[in-house]
Amino acid sequence: MRQIILALALLCPAAVFAQTTPPPAAPANPPTVGDKPLVQVDSKKPKAAGKKSEAPAKPQSIAQKLQACQDIDDATKDRLNCYDAIFKPTPKPKPPAAKGVNDCRFLKEEDERLTCYNGFADKIPKLPK
Repeated sequence: MRQIILALALLCPAAVFAQTTPPPAAPANPPTVGDKPLVQVDSKKPKAAGKKSEAPAKPQSIAQKLQACQDIDDATKDRLNCYDAIFKPTPKPKPPAAKGVNDCRFLKEEDERLTCYNGFADKIPKLPK
């Protein structure tokens, strides 16, 4: 019985010390090939999986965006939403006379705003795409 207690008294502290030791550190010398350290290199595949690598799209001018809205059916809510995406509508009770396409956003009525946008967009000469 004494031998069992003595064995436990010796083994328990050893088990405690074995659990508290830190994990082994990285090797002091990194692995080498031909006296040169190994280097991890990323793949050359594009990060977005499934997409072809294309040049980033050039930002479009306002005129090009307005002409893109012209491709949507006339007098529809979709076309007005397209115009409103370019110029955020901020209706005013007494809007000024529209001197430019940017002034159309002040009109409260959707039909008037769409007509105003169409009037200016129709006057833009066709731009190259």
